[in-house]
Amino acid sequence: MSFSSFGLSADLLKNIDNQKYTKPYPIQEEAIPIILAGKDLLALAQTGSGKTASFVLPILQNLQHKKASLPRHVKVLVLVPTRELAMQVAEVFDSFSLNLPTKLKTMAVFGGVNINIQIDALQKCEILIATPGRLLDLMASRSVFLSEVEVLVLDEADKMLNLGFKDEMNDIFFHLPKKRQNLLFSATLNDNVDLLKSILLHEPVKIEIETEKQNLDLINQSAYLTTEERKGVLLRYLIKTQNYKQVLVFTSSTRKADNVVEKLNKNGIQAAALHGDKSQAIRTDSLKKFKAGEIRVLVATDLVSRGIDIQELPVVINYELPRSPTDYVHRIGRTGRAESKGEAITLLTIEDEHHFKIIQKKMGRKVEIMESSEFNLHGF
Repeated sequence: MSFSSFGLSADLLKNIDNQKYTKPYPIQEEAIPIILAGKDLLALAQTGSGKTASFVLPILQNLQHKKASLPRHVKVLVLVPTRELAMQVAEVFDSFSLNLPTKLKTMAVFGGVNINIQIDALQKCEILIATPGRLLDLMASRSVFLSEVEVLVLDEADKMLNLGFKDEMNDIFFHLPKKRQNLLFSATLNDNVDLLKSILLHEPVKIEIETEKQNLDLINQSAYLTTEERKGVLLRYLIKTQNYKQVLVFTSSTRKADNVVEKLNKNGIQAAALHGDKSQAIRTDSLKKFKAGEIRVLVATDLVSRGIDIQELPVVINYELPRSPTDYVHRIGRTGRAESKGEAITLLTIEDEHHFKIIQKKMGRKVEIMESSEFNLHGF
């Protein structure tokens, strides 16, 4: 199947070609025709499956035939759990909107930045990507209105509910028109997401993309047994001896992330931390530099990891194990994406071994654990 088979406009197909998309991913094959037909959709798919383009492309296609919105009345609302994901989705909309006959303004709004700047920019915005809290702030100041929303997208609905946005989302739903298209994307379908489904979706088409297993097949997983004291130097040893140029490292706390970055920089490895205690400007700049190759290592916590979307990220390293097997799969799923191979390395202490066995069992994969005590780490 090709993108041209969906009936997308020539301008959209040109933008798709410019973005180096050669063929649709499975979720795009299934979701695009459903959304083009105006049906409600419940899609279970992981980050990295191509889901953003699966709703961006048909939304842009359908909006080409719509009249302009009233000032501050958006036509498309995309709710997301984090600032980083908001920016990522906005970038995808912008990249596919280039040179379309109908000019469409896309904007991402989130907390941590001056709200007055966002208020000024909301004029004539047709497509709004928002975190729930900041959207409610803008609604309260009458800076944006939802009465003309034609398409509502909930991206990573499970994550929004896990982060405690349920009440905010209910407030937002109250202000939406009853007649609209609803598109709900979630990595999992739990009781909370089931509740959203019953509230939002009208005879939805349900699709489920088994991307986790496909991604895992593309990821070479390994683990090194070490001690807490040797973790930092082992990390530097691996980066330098393997000549890794772009590495995403996960820690379980902001303090640990900052400590790891400090040690990396002191030892000549350019690194930056990405976590909730950093200002939005710093986070945006660090992610931009990492994507551009100006920073060799990005050290992140799970909270902000959903917004890290890099087409061919070669290496992910778990400096510390996450709490759940699902978070582990999500972490390593940053690599091995979109048919590109990747490498995932985990640094383990003896205390981690039992938890790592549980992760392997849940994942259905056995990971080779290698002893690192004989490595000569002197000078690293």
